[in-house]
Amino acid sequence: MRQLLKIEWLKVKNYKTFWVLSALYLLSIWGINYIVFVFQRKVYANKEAGDMAKLFLGGPPYAFPKVWQMTTNVSSYLLFIAGLIMIILVTNEFTFKTHRQNVIDGVTRTQFIITKLVCGFIIALLSTVFVFFTALYFGLVEESSTISFSDMQYLFYFFLQALNYCWLAIFISLLVKRSGIAIGVFFLYTIVLENVLVQMLNFYFDGAGRYLPIQSSDELIPVPVFESLQKQISWIEISVYTLILLVCMYLAAWFFISKRKFETDDL
Repeated sequence: MRQLLKIEWLKVKNYKTFWVLSALYLLSIWGINYIVFVFQRKVYANKEAGDMAKLFLGGPPYAFPKVWQMTTNVSSYLLFIAGLIMIILVTNEFTFKTHRQNVIDGVTRTQFIITKLVCGFIIALLSTVFVFFTALYFGLVEESSTISFSDMQYLFYFFLQALNYCWLAIFISLLVKRSGIAIGVFFLYTIVLENVLVQMLNFYFDGAGRYLPIQSSDELIPVPVFESLQKQISWIEISVYTLILLVCMYLAAWFFISKRKFETDDL
């Protein structure tokens, strides 16, 4: 596996698009949290707005320990970029026929696809590490906050969410094999189609939309605003362990279906 990962490194180390997207992704995570952080500071600095915010939110969302939930929730809106990176890495193999050359050179089909899935795992892990340091920074900068590591389970939830996006992106890439179409399908499903399905299923089937692939992982990190109000809505109540199990089932599906498809497809 180490040798296979070295081959992956050789493919991306001089690939400017990969590094530009990666830098944009990380800067965007920090930037979007900075914007929300500045906004919440201004709200709490205003007496009337601050009193109302305290009534509904309690302490500032970027104070410990809430910062772990707030940062992971805000950062999760950018996970589509992680998916985009994975789509480019996988579809480039088909565009430049490097997957075929790797197999000719002795890499088995199973080794090849497992390596891609491991790359998705690494991107999800690095995303989580960066979000950890982002949350730690804003939590320390928040004056009303004392460092606390409680509620850090949200980092684990974020990792599952990121991995869900990355492996779904790999699955879509294997289905269509062309970068432009794969990106279109990925964005259409994650941003438009599933959101429409979630609303319809929630309305007609008492919250069944939360069991869809992306929504199930999104549910792990609820918006840390009006949570007491949200808990009064019956269909939002769902065990976190049920959600984790559901997300793991989807991850297993992306893993085995992607593996099986690449092993049996024509090169």
